[in-house]
Amino acid sequence: MYLSIYSVRTSRLLFRGMRSVIVGVGSAIALGIVSPVHAADRIFVTYNILERSISVQSLEDYAKTGVMDEDLAVYAQYADPKVLQNLRSALVAKADLSSVTLAQFLYSPQGDAALKRLGQVIQPESRLSGSKAIRAALILAAAEPGGLTLINFLQKFPTRGIRIDVERSLQVVGELNRLISQSQKMTEAITQQALAESLSDPPIAPEQSRDLRQPGAYKFEKQTITLNDSNRAAVVSLPGAVDKTAIAPIYRSGADLLKGRIYPVDLYLPVTGQTTAPNSVPVVVISHGLGSDRSSFAYLAKHLASHGFAVLVPEHPGSNRSQIESLLAGIASEVAEPTEFVNRPLDVTYLLNYLEQQARTNPAYQALNLKQVGVIGQSFGGYTALALAGAPINFKELDLACRDLDNTFNVSLLLQCRAQQLEVSFPFKTEFRDPRIAAAIALNPITSAILGQDSISKITIPTLILAGSADTVAPALFEQIPPFTWLTTNDKYLVQLIPGTHFSVIGEGEIGSDAVALPPEVIGPNPEIAQRYTKALALAFFQTYIANQPTYRPYLSASYMRSLMEPSIQIDLIRSLP
Repeated sequence: MYLSIYSVRTSRLLFRGMRSVIVGVGSAIALGIVSPVHAADRIFVTYNILERSISVQSLEDYAKTGVMDEDLAVYAQYADPKVLQNLRSALVAKADLSSVTLAQFLYSPQGDAALKRLGQVIQPESRLSGSKAIRAALILAAAEPGGLTLINFLQKFPTRGIRIDVERSLQVVGELNRLISQSQKMTEAITQQALAESLSDPPIAPEQSRDLRQPGAYKFEKQTITLNDSNRAAVVSLPGAVDKTAIAPIYRSGADLLKGRIYPVDLYLPVTGQTTAPNSVPVVVISHGLGSDRSSFAYLAKHLASHGFAVLVPEHPGSNRSQIESLLAGIASEVAEPTEFVNRPLDVTYLLNYLEQQARTNPAYQALNLKQVGVIGQSFGGYTALALAGAPINFKELDLACRDLDNTFNVSLLLQCRAQQLEVSFPFKTEFRDPRIAAAIALNPITSAILGQDSISKITIPTLILAGSADTVAPALFEQIPPFTWLTTNDKYLVQLIPGTHFSVIGEGEIGSDAVALPPEVIGPNPEIAQRYTKALALAFFQTYIANQPTYRPYLSASYMRSLMEPSIQIDLIRSLP
């Protein structure tokens, strides 16, 4: 099953629980049968008019004893012994996952969308969608003393038969294979373009050569402030459908009793050791992704601060780590309220307004150049960065992209399409361009539906988009490569990490909870390498376009990035895509 945005980093427990079911069902299908054990009496494998079946009791006995009866042996003769052993292991593998945690995810809009996709393949006897039956079986199995296993899942499946639609399974596999093939071709094309551009890049003079991955000479101080935007509502998480009563209005009226949108901000301020002229310290804002927090990019904030930047890191309260914990605890009903598409860019604008006001009387902020600010964001934060850069929400594109959610491999749409609720619930502004934002970096951004071509083409400031070739949450083929081609600004860059995932550039954080950690196989190989690349990219980009240091422009090149290449993760930078 799919853990979606979970993006969005739900929890290690939830991931492992869903993964064990996927592995078990996948192993059984590979064997030629399907899942294991009983409540449903038999498992039917159908292909067009053809149908074969196996008793769930046969699978249960095999799981317990390792002995096959005649019913199972008919299929097992065609399977490799290793596949059989993997199947048996999958049947009894336990996911340490509470029924409450599982139910909260499966009843969320994102969980429901994932179930509908799986329900096309796993069905009850009626041949209708199996989404509700799958959800019931998973929750009931998780409530058993023995916990959620594939066997318990089958025992709790609420019909006498479980039907596996092999024809639909093959269609899904075929679609996925085509997507993988297209992605590989595009990855190779970007690599070839980077190689071609590197051959024509002007060389960096030896006396100017720097390793931008290394820390700078500045010391810095970290401060934490708490902001309260009394004109916006506090974060609320109400059960049920999202409508006017379930979404707190973005802007409060006098009748509202909510206390305002309260959120912390970490400030990393360089220490110059001397009187600093007003507006002389360059400023960068970092926007974290869904399920992260303001410590997720502490490594990048410290790096930029060591090179003389003031770095502002707000925490977005409706889409942070605490929001995911609230979802899993049964307090919140969604991974993020739709209003976060509005509140996130407003968080940044309010922060800049606050600092401008404080700078009038507070010497600590008077040196900050708040007239020319850089922004960098990851995933949901990537959307935030592009919205602030000038790309408005595009409901026309959103409605088109969200018509067929049950058949998409683009997991990020499960989050993006929640923004449709904003259109039907109440009017609000769709444009969040902040004229103080002078350059933007979007790491693994979600863009295709919520923004689309018309919106992204409105961005006129320097923009860098980073993609991971192994990103299964916001696939580069949908979410980063087309948006790069839609940019009309002359100063645009596309960077790909091979095999970067959606989580490669996210740091471990400093205040995190194990409850929302992801296993290493999801994070991907050697994230510390990807994070070193991110340090170099961000420093070169913001020195060039925010600190107005033209000597750094040569570092924004394919040749320089190739010179930083470390084993296991390749980096390609291009300025154009033929």
